[in-house]
Amino acid sequence: MVHFVGAGPGALDLITVRGKNLLKKADIVIYAGSLVNPELLDYAVNAKKIYNSAKMTLEEIVEVLKDADKNGLEVVRLHTGEPSVYGAVREQMDELDKLSIAYDSCPGVTACFGAAAVLNLEYTLPSVSQTLIITRMAGRTGVPDREKLSELAKHHASMAIYLSSSLLESVVKELYEAGYNEDDRCFLCYKVTWEDEKLIECTLGDLVSQAKSEGISNTAIVLVGGSISEFDHVRSRLYAPDFSTAFRNAKSDN
Repeated sequence: MVHFVGAGPGALDLITVRGKNLLKKADIVIYAGSLVNPELLDYAVNAKKIYNSAKMTLEEIVEVLKDADKNGLEVVRLHTGEPSVYGAVREQMDELDKLSIAYDSCPGVTACFGAAAVLNLEYTLPSVSQTLIITRMAGRTGVPDREKLSELAKHHASMAIYLSSSLLESVVKELYEAGYNEDDRCFLCYKVTWEDEKLIECTLGDLVSQAKSEGISNTAIVLVGGSISEFDHVRSRLYAPDFSTAFRNAKSDN
């Protein structure tokens, strides 16, 4: 059995309980060595072999999975954050389907939620934004034309931009094309929840220079728009005295 497990954003205690338990039982672990906190491997107390997928091709990974299945071994494929977000898991699952090898998935905490926790942000503030857009700049991996950053950013919803910290000049340019200006607030979040995390609050006009001065060119996300840019919001109706729910009747002055 192969278990695709989300390692979380970095901190050892932000892997799920299920993910930690799967690591403890694993015979084989294949982890994304360029991104996953290696200290998480300390949970893999019964692992016979541990592989770093940063040095492997898809075909080499599949060979390990195939050999483990042949020998009845439990495998944890440990991905950074939440595997369904930029995890390249579908292509691995496709190969396992061809080989009739069973697998399942264990969710994890993705970086923008780790950042929201550290910064005490709410992405979906009433009257400001009820949408969170997770996206990336086109780089070596392209994006569909309809998902260009300049198009998505026109919504001015809360936005988390992944895999783009080496392309910040282009990020800023496309945000300007979408109607943002140089005074709009943003956050550059590097290795969120790791011991060496950096959380830089700045304006879009200063984003590129701030990244250069901090030496940040990878392993970071940009938060912008929506509740990141806008402070003025209204109170939620959820807990308003005059608002009825399935669990509480509206209160009246009478």
